[in-house]
Amino acid sequence: MIEIQALNKSFNGNQVLRDVNLSFKKGKVNMIIGQSGSGKSVLTKCVVGLLKPDSGKVLYDGQDFFAISEDERREIRKQMGMLFQGSALFDSMSILENVMFPLRLFGEMSPKEQMERARFCLQRVNIEGKENLYPSEISGGMQKRVGIARAIAMRPAYLFCDEPNSGLDPKTSIVIDNLIKEITYEFDITTIVISHDMNSVIEIGDHIHFLYNGSMWWNGDKRDILKTDNPEINDFVYASSFMAELKEKLRV
Repeated sequence: MIEIQALNKSFNGNQVLRDVNLSFKKGKVNMIIGQSGSGKSVLTKCVVGLLKPDSGKVLYDGQDFFAISEDERREIRKQMGMLFQGSALFDSMSILENVMFPLRLFGEMSPKEQMERARFCLQRVNIEGKENLYPSEISGGMQKRVGIARAIAMRPAYLFCDEPNSGLDPKTSIVIDNLIKEITYEFDITTIVISHDMNSVIEIGDHIHFLYNGSMWWNGDKRDILKTDNPEINDFVYASSFMAELKEKLRV
């Protein structure tokens, strides 16, 4: 579990996060949603240690990330898996080499063990027989799956996904959503997903946290979010004509 307590962050006098309190549950898909500029990315950077908050705590299973030693922080970072918005695969490396990269960088496996682990992760995301191809030779959806394989290569306790469906068609988005959910449950990972995609929120959001102007404005699950009376979250959830039409149907 990851707990955030009274977190504040400012840049040049502009307060981006205001007294944020929330927790991310183990073995669940925890989603952070909100309008552009609401503080989602800054919050995530504070959680993974890329930014230091002005005040407040980030607790990993009870350990205050910014109060422990650098060696202890390094051990926690080894337990983090990252799925970046653009997949962030290395163009000069094959698919297999991309998945092996964190194992080579941080792991203590032999080359044979690294290869076996990388192949297992590729099989888990349903990619087989393409390990010698390069990122430019596969589709965007397959690149996302390779990104997931790389993110779980180190057997992470915490998985961070930044807009995992960005640039994907609806059908492929569903595949990626289901894969993230399956891996979360199967490996009992604390998964945090930043998303603007309401389809993803409704499909896989076990716990949903809505940021508004840097404050934690609402939290609940995928059933609650469709029934809340909170005006700010309703403006966000039902912004599209499709969701507005769905809202009218729910009232009937």
